[in-house]
Amino acid sequence: MYFEIIDEIEDIETIAVGGRIRDIMRLRKQYGPSRWRKLKGMAKVRLQSGRICNAELHWYEAHGIGRKKIKIKRLLD
Repeated sequence: MYFEIIDEIEDIETIAVGGRIRDIMRLRKQYGPSRWRKLKGMAKVRLQSGRICNAELHWYEAHGIGRKKIKIKRLLD
């Protein structure tokens, strides 16, 4: 992981659920069948360079499995 989340993720919104997710087959094969959701939110992150900034994060989540594939979509600072 090339960044560290140092604050709570806020303003969480659902982007897609189930069959509306492009990578749903890969998620089910890799982590198991469940009700997968793609989410986005804002958080303060520490980059590998040591810089701290606000970022928009995207990730996949399923009940009982948790957050997977967290990535920075864009930096806000």
